[in-house]
Amino acid sequence: MAQVQDGEKAPDFELPTENGETLKLSKFKGKPVVLYFYPKDDTSGCTAEAKDFTRLAAGFKRAGVEVIGISPDSPESHQKFARKHDLKVRLAADADKAVANAYGVWVEKSMYGRKYLGVERSTFLIDAKGKIARSWRKVRVPGHADEVLAAAKAL
Repeated sequence: MAQVQDGEKAPDFELPTENGETLKLSKFKGKPVVLYFYPKDDTSGCTAEAKDFTRLAAGFKRAGVEVIGISPDSPESHQKFARKHDLKVRLAADADKAVANAYGVWVEKSMYGRKYLGVERSTFLIDAKGKIARSWRKVRVPGHADEVLAAAKAL
C-alpha cells in the first residue's frame, strides 16, 4: 500500500462524524485542514492526543484551520469519547478503513511479538488547495499538536 507524499493532492473522502453529519474533505477547499489518524477511542495515547488538539482548538480556529480526528471506531463510539472528554475536534468514523488505506496509515503493527493490522498514528496538514503540505508518521503524542499548530500557522 503506497503512502501519500507531501505535495500530493490529499485523497478526498466522505465519512460519518460523531454528531451524525457526513464530512467530505473537498467541502473544505480554500481552507487548511489537519487530519489526524489515531488507533482507538478512549485509549491513553489517543485520549491524550485528542485532548491536546482540543486544548489548541481556539488557536487552530484563529488560524482558519479545520481539525478532524479519524479512527475506525463507530460514530457512536466517537460520540461517547467526545462527550466523556469534552473534545472540541470533529471525529470521523472510518469503519471500513478506506480512508486509512488511501493515506497509507492502515499498516501491519506488532505488539508483544504478535502482528496485526492497525492505524499508524499519523497527521496530515492539507493546504487550502487540497495538497498535503506536511505529514507526520509514527507520531509521538507529547508536543505533537503544538508542532502541527505551528506548521499550520506558517502556511
